[in-house]
Amino acid sequence: MGSVSVRYIVDDVDAAIRFYTEHLGFVVTMHPGPGFALVSRGDLRLLLSAPAGGGGAGRDMPDGRRPEPGGWNRIQIEVEDLARMVVTLRQTGAKFRNDIVTGNGGRQILLEDPAGNPIELFEPARRVGGSRTSGHGDASVR
Repeated sequence: MGSVSVRYIVDDVDAAIRFYTEHLGFVVTMHPGPGFALVSRGDLRLLLSAPAGGGGAGRDMPDGRRPEPGGWNRIQIEVEDLARMVVTLRQTGAKFRNDIVTGNGGRQILLEDPAGNPIELFEPARRVGGSRTSGHGDASVR
């Protein structure tokens, strides 16, 4: 099976590159022009596309709808110390959609990239003996 990628529509590809590389540990894999970049972190390949930025991803749909950033689908990044990361990101001016939420699987918060696309930062719950859950748990409010 080939690799799996997630595409985010962003207003400013360069701003998105800076955000993902400087704050979330991504590296630039490809940046062939101002309307597109591929950044990666581990096995996650994140495609950053500007609306009407060339290629097919940013083109208007036949019914006139335009690709735009935002929405609620999101990538999840597992972190070791969520509270510390939130403090650090807030100091850089990062925007969050909510406060830290704790549930059965752990703790999470929704961070926004510069275009308003959500990123779920997730800290798995600690289990007896210090082991953690799988990182895919639901941290919904109890």
